Formats: sequence, C-alpha cells, structure tokens
Amino acid sequence: MEIQGKKAIVVGGASGMGRATAELMAARGASVAVLDRPGSGGDQVAKDLGGPFHPVDVTDFTGTEQAIGAAVADLGGLHAIITTAGGGIAARTLGKEGPHDLDAFRQVVDLNLIASFNISRLAAHHMSANEPEDEERGVIINTASIAAFEGQIGQVAYTAAKAGIAGMCLTMARDLGSLGIRVLAIAPSLFATGITAGIPEEFEKKLTKDAAFPKRMGRPEEYAKFALAIIDNPMLNGQCLRLDAGQRFAPR
Repeated sequence: MEIQGKKAIVVGGASGMGRATAELMAARGASVAVLDRPGSGGDQVAKDLGGPFHPVDVTDFTGTEQAIGAAVADLGGLHAIITTAGGGIAARTLGKEGPHDLDAFRQVVDLNLIASFNISRLAAHHMSANEPEDEERGVIINTASIAAFEGQIGQVAYTAAKAGIAGMCLTMARDLGSLGIRVLAIAPSLFATGITAGIPEEFEKKLTKDAAFPKRMGRPEEYAKFALAIIDNPMLNGQCLRLDAGQRFAPR
C-alpha cells in the first residue's frame, strides 16, 4: 500500500515505538491520528505532526471504540492502524506468596491481547468502507514480543497475552482477506523505550548478550521502519514477524 496520502492511526503514539512510527508515517505523507493515555503528551506529538489526538485507555473497550470512531472522522477514513500500547508484570505461576493473582493475569491479557483484538475488529470495520487500491483496503499491525515464543520466568501473563497476538494473525488475515485487509504483528526483542531507554550501558549488554547482531537494544525508529515496510509490501500478511537481532530469551 502506498503510504503517501493515506489515513493512519497509531495507538500508543505518544512515545517510543509508536511515536517513531507516527512521525515516520507523517514524514512519508500520511495523515496520522495519535491515540494514547490522557496526560501522555500525545496531544503535543499529534500537534507537531499536524494531526488529531484522542486520549484513550485501551482497556476501556467502549471508550476505545469511541476514540477510534472520532479519529476516523477527523482523518476522513482509515487505511492503516498500528498498535504499540501494552505492558506486563513480573509474577510466577506459583510464587513464595502463593498462586499468581488471577486479576493481575486478566489485566495483562486485557491490556495486550483483548485491547489489540478490539482495536483490530473496529479498524477492520472502518477499513471495509474504503475503495480498494490494487484490491487492498487496509493494513492492521499489532505488537507482540519475542516473549510470545520464549517467555522468561515470571512472564507467564505477558507471554500468554503476546502469544495470543501472534496466534490470531493468520486467522484474522483469513477472516479479512476477502475484503483486502492485511493483518500482521511485529514481535520485538528489547527496545530502548520507556524505562529501558535510560538503563546503563553495562546492564544493556547483559540484557542483549544472547543477540546475534547487533548486541544492543532496538531503537524506536527501527520498529517504525519495519512497520512502514510491512504497509508498503502487499505480500506480507497473516504472520507475526520477529524484530530481534537474532536474540532468543534465556529462561531468566
């Protein structure tokens, strides 16, 4: 899909990989709406890009539907959506204080998996109204993690949620293929975003020692370049693509 002139939403676009993607999309000529938490600074990011900002908590599923609808109305359509919002906790299935808290597990699944599915289904609905371009109407990109495949000790909730994102790619792509809508996910390794952006170099080397090359954390702009390459290439569909410098997480 040609990016120039298209309408895009970046969920989690106020910072990190989402912000880098929103900025690169805008630089390539797309109209971009930023969705992120209230107080995230997304309003300034959107202003700098010349697009709208809509505050949203992605675990408020009704509120998310309203925010996406408003963003689509502001943009005048929707061709691509990228979701980078998410997070996890550190807790074992059975720890010293007892079994994993069930509500905490559910919250991680809601934040990552259910929110991503909710955003995807709503985006697909809006994209289905587009006039096809070379038979294509839209692209949906969610964010998984290499933890989906090699979850570490204490990541059981996060691993389950991210594995769900990876697992639904092909089925959703098959569901939406007749409409010309592609569905993919990116599975990053450790990226320099949020709290990891300022960690000491010495600690970063320990975290990335299992990478093949480069032995460092990923940079937000590298995620952004990959997301745009996915949008640009219509033969990419139905899969979760690793962006990990050849890293495989060890058990801990």
